[in-house]
Amino acid sequence: MRIVIMGGGKIGFYLAGNMLEQKHDVRVIERDRKRCKALANLLNVEIICGDGTELETLEHAGTQDADCFIAVTGSDQDNLVASQLARREFHAKKVIARANNPRNLLVLRTLGADIAVSSTEIITRLIEQEVDLAQMHLLATLNKGRAGICTITLPDDTELDGVMLKDLSLPAGSLIISVVRGETMIIPNGLTIIQAHDEIVAVCGGEAQKDLMKVLSARKRE
Repeated sequence: MRIVIMGGGKIGFYLAGNMLEQKHDVRVIERDRKRCKALANLLNVEIICGDGTELETLEHAGTQDADCFIAVTGSDQDNLVASQLARREFHAKKVIARANNPRNLLVLRTLGADIAVSSTEIITRLIEQEVDLAQMHLLATLNKGRAGICTITLPDDTELDGVMLKDLSLPAGSLIISVVRGETMIIPNGLTIIQAHDEIVAVCGGEAQKDLMKVLSARKRE
C-alpha cells in the first residue's frame, strides 16, 4: 500500500515506522528542514521537505498514487486543507486527518477527511465507557466514527440473567448482533435468553453507547 503522511512530528514519525514494519511504501511530508534531516536519519523513507497544503508538494510526494493520505500535523487548518486537496485534486483512495481540537472533528469529517480522529475524543470515550468491574469495549468505529461496534461481558450478578432479549429496553440507535457463550456464537432473536458471563456484541450510535452500557451493566440488588 502506498501511504503519504503529512507531518513529521512524533505521531507522523511513529506512524511511518509502524507502516514500514508492515512493508508499506511510505513517504513523509515535513516543512521544517531540521526535522526533515532528523527523519531522514531515523527512517528509511523518502522525506519531502515542503508545505503539505501546496499542490506542488503533494504532487512531489506522489499523492496522486496514494492508497492512503494521512494528515497529522499540529495544525487542524493545515490538516483540513491538505485533506481537501488530497481528496479533490489528487483523488487519494483514503484520507485520514488528525484533529488536535476535538471541536474540529465535524468540520474535518464533513469537508476534508474520510476519517477524522482525535486522541482527546478517544480518551474521553474510553473514560465514559468505563463501568465498575464490567467494561464495554469499542471494537470498531462505523460511519466515520458516528457509530461503533461494542462488546461487554456480563458479570456473575447481572440483572439480565434469564431475561429474553425481547424484554430488554434497548436505547434507540442500538442493536445486539451476537451473543458469545463459551465457545459458541449465537445470532440472537427476540426469544434468546441472556445468561451471566455472556459476551454481548452490539452496534450503537455514539449517543446511545452510554445508555446501552447502563442497560447491560445492571446488577442484581442485594
